[in-house]
Amino acid sequence: MHLYNLTLQPPSAILQAIVGNFSGARQQEIIVSHGTRLELLRPDPQTGKVSTVIATDVFGSVRSLAAFRLTGGSKDYAIVGSDSGRVVILDYDPKTSTFVKLHQETFGKSGARRIVPGQYLATDPKGRAMIIGAMEKAKLVYILNRDAAANLTISSPLEAHKSNAIIHHIVGVDVGFENPMFAALEVDYSESDADPTGEAFNRTEKMLTYYELDLGLNHVVRKWSEPTDPRANLLVQVPGGQLASSDRYDGPSGVLVCCEDHIIYRHMNAPQHRVPIPRRKGPLEDPKRGVIITTAVMHKMKGAFFFLLQSEDGDLFKVTIEHQDQDVTALKIKYFDTVPVASSLCILKSGFLFVASEFGNHYLYQFLKLGDDDDEPEFTSTSYPENGMSDLPRAYFKPRPLENLALADELPSLDPVIDSKVLNILPNSDTPQIFAACGRGPRSTLRTLRHGLEVEESVSSELPGIPNAVWTVKKTEADAYDSYIILSFVNGTLVLSIGETIEEVQDTGFLSSSPTIAVQQIGSDALLQVHPHGIRHVLSDRRVNEWRVPEGRTIVQATTNKRQVVVALSSAELVYFELDLDGQLNEYQDRKAMGSTVLALSIGEVPEGRQRTPYLAVGCEDQTVRIISLDPESTLETLSLQALTAPPSSICIADMLDASINKSQPTMFVNIGLQNGVLLRTVLDPMNGQLTDTRTRFLGTRPIKLVRVVVQKNPAILALSSRSWINYTHQNLMHFTPLIYDNLDYAWSFSAELSPEGLIGIAGNVLRIFVIPKLGTKLKEDVIPLEYTPRKFVTHPENNYLYLIEGDNRTLGEGAAQEQIQKLRKEGKRVDDEIINLPPAEFGRPKQASGTWAANIRIIDPVESTTIGVVPIDGNEGAFSAAVVPFSARNGELHLVVGTAADTTVSPRSCSSGYLRTYKFVDEGRGLEFLHKTECDDVPLALLAFQGRLVAGVGKSLRIYDIGKKKLLRKVENKSFTTAIVTLQTQGSRIIVGDMQESIQYVVYKAPENRLLTFADDNQPRWVTAATMVDYNTVAAGDRFGNVFVNRLDAKVSDQIDDDPTGAGILHEKSILMGAPHKTEMLCHFHVGDLITSIHKVSLVAGGREVLLYTGLHGTIGILVPFVSKEDVDFISTLEQHMRSEQPSLVGRDQLAWRGYYVPVKAVVDGDLCETYARLAASKQSAIAGELDRTVGEVLKKLEQMRVTSSGF
Repeated sequence: MHLYNLTLQPPSAILQAIVGNFSGARQQEIIVSHGTRLELLRPDPQTGKVSTVIATDVFGSVRSLAAFRLTGGSKDYAIVGSDSGRVVILDYDPKTSTFVKLHQETFGKSGARRIVPGQYLATDPKGRAMIIGAMEKAKLVYILNRDAAANLTISSPLEAHKSNAIIHHIVGVDVGFENPMFAALEVDYSESDADPTGEAFNRTEKMLTYYELDLGLNHVVRKWSEPTDPRANLLVQVPGGQLASSDRYDGPSGVLVCCEDHIIYRHMNAPQHRVPIPRRKGPLEDPKRGVIITTAVMHKMKGAFFFLLQSEDGDLFKVTIEHQDQDVTALKIKYFDTVPVASSLCILKSGFLFVASEFGNHYLYQFLKLGDDDDEPEFTSTSYPENGMSDLPRAYFKPRPLENLALADELPSLDPVIDSKVLNILPNSDTPQIFAACGRGPRSTLRTLRHGLEVEESVSSELPGIPNAVWTVKKTEADAYDSYIILSFVNGTLVLSIGETIEEVQDTGFLSSSPTIAVQQIGSDALLQVHPHGIRHVLSDRRVNEWRVPEGRTIVQATTNKRQVVVALSSAELVYFELDLDGQLNEYQDRKAMGSTVLALSIGEVPEGRQRTPYLAVGCEDQTVRIISLDPESTLETLSLQALTAPPSSICIADMLDASINKSQPTMFVNIGLQNGVLLRTVLDPMNGQLTDTRTRFLGTRPIKLVRVVVQKNPAILALSSRSWINYTHQNLMHFTPLIYDNLDYAWSFSAELSPEGLIGIAGNVLRIFVIPKLGTKLKEDVIPLEYTPRKFVTHPENNYLYLIEGDNRTLGEGAAQEQIQKLRKEGKRVDDEIINLPPAEFGRPKQASGTWAANIRIIDPVESTTIGVVPIDGNEGAFSAAVVPFSARNGELHLVVGTAADTTVSPRSCSSGYLRTYKFVDEGRGLEFLHKTECDDVPLALLAFQGRLVAGVGKSLRIYDIGKKKLLRKVENKSFTTAIVTLQTQGSRIIVGDMQESIQYVVYKAPENRLLTFADDNQPRWVTAATMVDYNTVAAGDRFGNVFVNRLDAKVSDQIDDDPTGAGILHEKSILMGAPHKTEMLCHFHVGDLITSIHKVSLVAGGREVLLYTGLHGTIGILVPFVSKEDVDFISTLEQHMRSEQPSLVGRDQLAWRGYYVPVKAVVDGDLCETYARLAASKQSAIAGELDRTVGEVLKKLEQMRVTSSGF
C-alpha cells in the first residue's frame, strides 16, 4: 500500500502573530504562524478587511516569531525560531511575492528539545541584536548589522547560558542606544534537585535577570538579578531611552512583570510599583481563583505609550505609566473591553487591533477611542501604601459590551476540530459535506463545510418569461459602469437600463423583435447586436448600420470583442468582420466553409496596443475544434485541430495568469465545454497557434456553457453545467472551484455603482445579481452555535439528524447556576442581573473549581442548520461518548446510549461514578425520552453498537451490555487493557480497540463460549486519538503526536482466528512481548504535524476512489489517497526526492526528518511538497521534468489529476 498525503484545508490556528512593514511600503502587514505554516496578512486600512498575501508551508514547526528593523531602516525582517536547531531571518520580497531566507544560523540539534534554543525569541528595540533561548539553560545572542552594500549581516553567537535554570520568558529591554539589554524570568533548580526533603523547592525564588550585550567587548554579562514574585509568568517591555533630537525620554525603560492577581513595574535601581489586576464582580465567580495575564501588547504613539494586557477570561486592561524623565511616578490600570482570549495581540498604526484567537475565529477590531474619558474605575499604584508593594486589596470591575473597539473583520478558523463526520445529506448535492464539531466553551460551533465558493446575492427578481441569455454592456469604452442589461428570449429581446432603478427602455437601436445571439460595446462608443438575421451596428448618434444575412440562411453562432466580429451561418460558413480606424465594420472578402455545422465560436480579447487578436477557435459537430488565423497575412487559414470525445457545446479563449505555466505573463487558454459535461482546458501557443497540454475535468450532467467574466479585477471563466464553476487566478495560481449557488442557465459580468465587481445570471425565469466575496477559500462553512465544548456526535441511520454531546469542566450547568443564584437571593445578597445575563459566547462562563461539569445532548438538523432540541445532563456529570444502538432484545429498536461520569477530574483520570444513560427516540428522532442509567466503575470513553448489543470501553475494560428493564445488563468483559480504551471499530465479530497509550488491539467475540479475546496488537506503543478500519484486516489510526499510520494483520492469522469456533486456540497461545500472541505489520507511516482528531474512509467525488480523510486539532483537513499503479508510485516519489533538494524548508528543517519525526516515513508521499513544484522557477521545473523523462506540462497534469480525481479540489 502506498499513499499520497494532501492537505485540503491548512491549519487555521494562529500560534503567534507579529506586525511590521515587511514589504517595505508604508503599509503594515501581519505575519502569522500556524505552527507548520507562515502566512502574510494585509489589513486594508480603508475597508478594514484582511486579505492573505502569501501562505507557505515550512515543513517544520515554528516555535517563535519576532519582527525587527535595523536602525534607520524602512523595512522589517522576520526572525523565526523553530525545531530545526537553526535561527532563520526571512525577508518578504513583494516582486516575487515570496519569503526569502537571508540568514540561516545553525546552533543545535533538530527537534523541540529542552536545552536547544528556539522557544523564546526577543530583539533589541533598536534592531541591533536578538536573543534566542531554550526552555532551560541555553540562550544565544546574535548581533545584527549592515555591511557596506547595506545588506543585513549577522554575527557569530554569543553565549548567555545559565546552567540548572528554567526560563519562563525573555524580552528585550528598551535602553535607547546604550548597550542592548535583555530581561529573563528564571528559576534555578540546582538546590531543589539536590534536596530530598523538598524544603529547598519551597524556598526557590523566581529571578528577574538582566543580560547586557557589551558591544565594545563583544560578550554578554549578567548585569542584574533580583528575586520577583514566584507567580510571575510574563514580561512586557517598557519604552525607554533618550530621543536623539531632544533631551526628552521616551519612557522610564524597564519591564512590567505580570504575576497572578497583580502587575509590578521593575527596573534596575528603581523603586517598584504594583497594581492589582481587576477581577470580575459576579455572584458565581470562584473567589479562590487567581487572575493571570496571558498575552500583552505595547503601543507607542508620539510622546506617549500604553499597554493592553489580556487576562485568561478575555478581558483587556489598559495599563499606563506616569513618569518624569526616567522616574516612574505612578502605574495605572483600568478595564478596557472584552475580546476572545488571544494567543497574540497586534496593534496597527492605522488604528486596528488584530486578535489572533487561541480557539475559534480570529478578529480585526478598530479602535473607536482609547478609553481615556469613560467612567471605568482606574487603579493607581500611588493610592496604595508603598506604591502597592505591601498589601494589595482586590480590585473589581464590571464587564460590559464593547465600547472602545468595533469589529472590522473576522477570519474563519476551524481550530480546534474535536470530532467530524463526512456525510452527504444536503439536498441537490453530488459531493459529501464535512461536518466538524469545533471550538471550546461557549464559542463552540458545529460547522458544515462544503467544497465551493460562497456567493452573496444582492438582487433576485422574476422575469415575465424564461430568457436564454443575458448580457450587460457599457455605452462607451471609457464608462466606469454598465448602462444596459440585455435579455434574449425565444421570440424577442428586452433591454433594461441601469440607473437608480432598473427599468425597460425602447430607443436603444437594438432590434427587440428577434432573439439576440451576441452583444458587444465595440470601438470607442458604438454598440453591436448580433441576431439570427444579421448584425446591427448602433453608432453613438443612434444611427444604425445593418448587415443582412443572405436569403435562406441564418446566423447560428457569433463571437465578438472590441474590434472583431465572427459569425457562423447555418450553411456552415464563417464570416469575419473587423473594425477599421474610422469605426466602420468591414467584412473580409472570403467566407470560410467549415464542412460541418458550427456549434461554438470564440475569440480572445484584443491585447493592449494591438489591432486584433490573431486566433479564432471553432467547434464543429464533427467533434473537432479548429484554431483559425485572423492575421492579415493568413486570414481564415486553419492552423491546428483537436479531436474531441463528444460534440462541443461552448468554447472560450481567455488570457489568464497561471504561474505554474508562465510566471511573467498571462497564458492563452482555450476552454472547451462538451455536451456530455466534460471541460477541456488546453494551452494555445501564441507563436504558432498549436494546442498543447490538455487537461480534462467532469463538471456535471448538462452541456457546458462558458462565459468570460471579471472577478476582483482579473479575468475569470464561469462554466455552467448542472453546477456552476468558476476558473480564476488567486495568488498567481489557477483555481477551479464550484459556486455554492443555484444552477445558472447563463451569466455575465455586472458592474454598477452598488456592486462594481458583480456578476449577473439567470436561473429559469429569475434574474440574479451576485458577487463572490472571498476568493481562495476552498470550503464554505455554515455555522450552528453550541453552548459547551463539543465532545462527540453520532448520526441516526434513518433520519438526517445529528446527536451531539457537549460538556465543559469547571463550569456550572444551567440548572446548578440557577440554584446557586436563588440560594444567594434567599440569603439576602444582592445579585447583579446585568452580569448574569451577559452573553456567554462573548464573555465566557464563570470558572468554577475543577470537577464541576456542565453537559448537554443536542439534537441538530444539519439541512436547516438549526438545533431542534437540547437535553441537559444533570448531577454534575460530564458527557464523554455516545452511540446509536439497535438492541436485538427490543426487536432492533434504536436507542441512544450516552457515556457520562460524575465529579470527573481529567488528570489523573478519576470519577465518583461512571454512567451509561439510555434514551429512546421519540417524535421521529426530534426528541429523546430517558429510560434508565447504568452505573459503572470508570469513565466510559468509547461506545459502539455490536451485533444488536452495546460494546463499551469503560476505563481499562471492554464490556458488552444488553438492554434490560431497569438498566443495561453486563454480559461479558475483558479487563486486560493497559490504560484506557478511547476508540472502537467493528466488522463481523471482530472489534478493533484503540488504547490511550498502547496502540491498536484486535479483539474477537466468541459467542458459543461468550468470550472477548485479544488476539493481535501492535509492536510499539502509540497514543491513539482516532482510528478507522480500512478493510477487515487493516486499520488506519492517528496518534497524539501528529502521526498517521496504517497497520495490517496477516490474512492467514485472521482466517485462523475466524475458523476457531470457541477461541480456545487463542487462549493457549504464547504471548509475544507481554502482549497478544500475534503482531500487526506497519504498512504506512507519516507525520502530519497536527494532532489527528478523526479519520474516515470516504469517497469525496461522485464515482471517485475512496480516500482516508483526517481532521487535525488546529483545523487541518487532509486526505491520504491510495496510489493505483506502480508507475504512479515511482513517478511521484522520484518527483518528491527532487523537490526535497530543490525546495529547502524556510526554517531550515530537513523535510524527510520532519515527516519522519518519531518513526521514519514509510510508503507515504508528501503531496504538499510535490505541489510546490508549480511555484518553482521555470528552469528548475524543466530540469526536474527532464530527469523524470516528462514535460513540465505532464508533471503538472499528473499532480492536478491526483488532487482532482481524489478530492475534487
